[in-house]
Amino acid sequence: MLLAEGNQTSAVTFTLLGFSEYPDLQVPLFLVFLTIYTVTVLGNLSMILIIRINPKLKTPMYFFLSHLSFIDFCYSTTVTPKLLENLVLEDRTISFTGCIMQFFFACLFAVTEAFMLTMMAYDRYVALCALLVAGPYTWGIVCSLIPTYFLLKLSFCGSSIINNFLCEYSAIVSVSCSDPYIGQMFSSVIAIVNEVMSTLLIILTSYIFIFVTVLKIRSASGRRKAFSTCASHLTAITIFHGTILSLYCVPNSKNSRQTVKVASVFYTVVNPMLNPLIYSLRNKDVKDAFRKLIDIKVHSQCVV
Repeated sequence: MLLAEGNQTSAVTFTLLGFSEYPDLQVPLFLVFLTIYTVTVLGNLSMILIIRINPKLKTPMYFFLSHLSFIDFCYSTTVTPKLLENLVLEDRTISFTGCIMQFFFACLFAVTEAFMLTMMAYDRYVALCALLVAGPYTWGIVCSLIPTYFLLKLSFCGSSIINNFLCEYSAIVSVSCSDPYIGQMFSSVIAIVNEVMSTLLIILTSYIFIFVTVLKIRSASGRRKAFSTCASHLTAITIFHGTILSLYCVPNSKNSRQTVKVASVFYTVVNPMLNPLIYSLRNKDVKDAFRKLIDIKVHSQCVV
């Protein structure tokens, strides 16, 4: 019997199966994901701190990078703590409100990161930082509210089992007792517009102009330096969009559920850890700023 729409929010609970089919791997997986989350938090917060306090990093590129680190921190924190909890506790339930909120914020930060990376490519030509940063956040909220609205219109039949470790749109829809056609249609259109028509198209167009400009540089060392500057951003884009495309290209079948889970882990848990590592390890200015920060702390402790 369907729950009345008025009380479905308080009555419905979901069960996130996560990786419960591997009982012997619960502790090792917990340690792996805890390590990843720790590196993610420390890496992204350190990037924000270094960029904020170092006057040499007060440039448009680092302004965007600090926001990218903030988004990665929030994105990981939306998903990973619940994943860690489900690996050590037998109770893997999540309330309707909690599930919808997790989906909303995960969608918000995923869309925002996609367009933040786009703006970082566009920033090679202009430095309208505040406006360009506000755009991805605003569009991320809009794109998250639309599918969330359609999820709130669905009806559910009591406790429902979600064969994933997070509340993502297709997983929630699959346990609904309503016809999700209209919501799925809108969500598919949003995904196509965001992933292909907007982000990748703008990024590819931007980098075509960049490569043409770089090739005109007469000095070989100048060309290498210019390509090196873009390498970090291209690496981040490849990882982010590659995992999204692989996730959404997987056929919706029982045989592919584990593949979807693995792709989801990389997309939601691992990727937020990689961005600060990619940009810091390949960036001389960031490494120098980090060394100076460590030297200041060590010196202050020695003085005390």
